[in-house]
Amino acid sequence: MAKIVVKQVKSIIGRPEDQRKVVKALGLGRIGKTKELTDTPSVRGMVAKVSHLVEIVEK
Repeated sequence: MAKIVVKQVKSIIGRPEDQRKVVKALGLGRIGKTKELTDTPSVRGMVAKVSHLVEIVEK
């Protein structure tokens, strides 16, 4: 499977609870943290929901 690297670039402070939960589910939680994830439709949907808080680097 293809992999993508997701990096958190903005804080979750002041964001709605559903966006906070998505960031935590991606394995992030603080600015600058990165996580390598399998490129699946569910992961892509989660990243799309918080696209303003994260960066994606396709591997």
